[in-house]
Amino acid sequence: MTESWRDDSKSFLRSNMKKKVLPTFYGGIIGDMLGVPVEFKKRGTFRIEGVTGYGTYNQPPGTWSDDSSLTLCTIESIVENENADGLMRKFVKYAEEGYWTPFDRMFDIGIATNQAVSRFRDGLPAEACGGKGEYDNGNGALMRIAPAAFLLIHHKNFAEKAEIIKSYTEITHAHPRSIVGSILYVELLIRLYHNATLQESLAAIKSLFNEHYEYGHSYERELAHYARIFDAGFFSLPEQEIKSDGYVVHSLEAAIWCAGSSGSFREAVLKAVNLGDDTDTVGFIAGTLSGIMHGMEGIPAEWLSGIVRKDKIDALLERFYLFCADAAE
Repeated sequence: MTESWRDDSKSFLRSNMKKKVLPTFYGGIIGDMLGVPVEFKKRGTFRIEGVTGYGTYNQPPGTWSDDSSLTLCTIESIVENENADGLMRKFVKYAEEGYWTPFDRMFDIGIATNQAVSRFRDGLPAEACGGKGEYDNGNGALMRIAPAAFLLIHHKNFAEKAEIIKSYTEITHAHPRSIVGSILYVELLIRLYHNATLQESLAAIKSLFNEHYEYGHSYERELAHYARIFDAGFFSLPEQEIKSDGYVVHSLEAAIWCAGSSGSFREAVLKAVNLGDDTDTVGFIAGTLSGIMHGMEGIPAEWLSGIVRKDKIDALLERFYLFCADAAE
């Protein structure tokens, strides 16, 4: 009887993990591929209503960018039980060989990430490669950190989780503002996994910061930069109040606003991409949040089938959700 209960429990955990993992990452990749053709274009100068191609990078429809590539590198690294140096070696392969790209060639990489990769090539350990200055707060770590949520899904100690999230972030972005952004995003995904609403999740996360970081702590100070997402009227802000550039704070704000002010996955990711500017990253983050909120049934089938190299991604995500379910037992 005990063994039967354990088998049922394991089966349920795997099923639930699959139910959450797949729409999170397919949602992100779809948001990314919708945004690739119009990255850097200004709001109001275009209108995306579905999958298109070419544009900014002259890539075919269904092409995803560094947001998805570095996320897939992170997923593979977790499954393979690699340390930070192992993950950075994958980032080097991405930059040099087009590893985990749609067509085996890299066409986009963020400045801070590229600098971190160069430092690693020069012999620095991964944990020392991330930029520490205030101008190093781009969204290059935020866009790839989502897999950490599923690694930590049943981890109860907030301070320990924050340290693990920091270790994944600091290899490319080591300023406390970027680390706080990663913590906020990962904690949001964890709570959405457990079926909390976006508003409930944000309130709970703010309380966690208040409980764990006393006045003057660097994370407590940096949280102030994200203050708007905790305001009661945040999701009612007009579009013109939302910035969608590559600054970590703006990217996270924009993605949360799109997810929270939309009634469907389709609406959220189209809203994110049509904000303009850093369209692929805001689309990716909004896609992960909306994906986990609305599930696979909420993702348009024609968008899903349009993902380049989807079969390869399918196989990796299966390995990942099984790994995370087994780790959570």
